[in-house]
Amino acid sequence: MISSVRGIVLAAAGTTAVIEVGGVGLQVTVTPGHALTLRVGTEATVRTTLIVREDDLSLYGFAEAEELAVFDILRGVTGVGPRSAMGVLATLTPIEIARAVAVEDDGAFRKVSGIGPKTAKLIVVSLAGKLGFVALTAVASGKASVSTSVIEALIGLGYPERLAIQAVDDAVESASATEREAMPALLRLALANLGPQQLAGSSS
Repeated sequence: MISSVRGIVLAAAGTTAVIEVGGVGLQVTVTPGHALTLRVGTEATVRTTLIVREDDLSLYGFAEAEELAVFDILRGVTGVGPRSAMGVLATLTPIEIARAVAVEDDGAFRKVSGIGPKTAKLIVVSLAGKLGFVALTAVASGKASVSTSVIEALIGLGYPERLAIQAVDDAVESASATEREAMPALLRLALANLGPQQLAGSSS
């Protein structure tokens, strides 16, 4: 298994990058957004996974570890191959994917070329409960938005993920611009939209 490659970028365009490693140019399939961040002539490190088929060996590359993890999970869904999984990641960030799954929004996946209604619904069902690490990683790395941080705080308090996301969405709609940028203020508004009876494991 080739888990990462580091070397000089020889080419990067569309969904393909070529990285020279030990004198060998390795072709790596990446998302268009990732390709735009790679500069020819500079060194780059790309997290990779090798897909082996009877007549093909293909490297798929990612800028972040959570993208690779989500890619692997997506490939486990019936009807979703490597190309479709890359299509999802080209359209949605890992956090957006986790959010869509949490609120059962299969419409987010229908926007991806090659993903039909049945497959979109199957993605939502298959990924349920498997993407909690995405939001946690975003919070830990400081990349999370205020909304994501509040959602994680509510889940930590015992609220179910779906209710936490809905409460924060409602809070954002009613919040002022200042409140949207302040975690304590947004958390107070979200809590006002929830009740203790909605805590996970409650007997209501």
